[in-house]
Amino acid sequence: MSDLAVRPPETATISPTAMREAMGRFATGVTIITTLDTTGTPAGCTVSAFSSVSLDPPLVLVCIDASRFMHGLLTEGPGFAVNILSSLQAGLALSFARRSAGKFAGVAHHPGCFGVPLLDGAIAHVQCTRHAVYDGGDHAIVVGRVYDIRVAAGEPLLYSSGRFLDIEPRAWDEALAVAPHEWLQSAPW
Repeated sequence: MSDLAVRPPETATISPTAMREAMGRFATGVTIITTLDTTGTPAGCTVSAFSSVSLDPPLVLVCIDASRFMHGLLTEGPGFAVNILSSLQAGLALSFARRSAGKFAGVAHHPGCFGVPLLDGAIAHVQCTRHAVYDGGDHAIVVGRVYDIRVAAGEPLLYSSGRFLDIEPRAWDEALAVAPHEWLQSAPW
């Protein structure tokens, strides 16, 4: 038996490229995180590193790169909204992924609590206050306490291996018809 089977090496030599390639194999939903800057101007960016943390209390997390302009707004600001994008919003996701001013120009949205923008057409809006911030290496892990949720009809925008996944509506319907519901929550572990 090798030493690796017993314990990992003392220092890992995983390159950022290898890490990105491996993590890219994990299909994920796509969100746009929105908030307001210190002058009350809407700000937002595309994020796929989003997850539910707890049902009671209701908590979610967002991971944000320390070099992104949104880092300070999320780690120091009072709150934010998670706009879970529909399969029809790939263009919006690409627009908010770019570093540019005026991202909200021509984008339909309405104010949520505290005036934080909620993007029209999203299949869910999760509004949060900042609960905690943790060090995540080159990212911050921002935990939000959920205080309002709005859900709309539609299929989620999915992303994997550097591209959006295009799943036909009929395929969604077929998969949902045969999928065991709540399988993970009822698992014996």
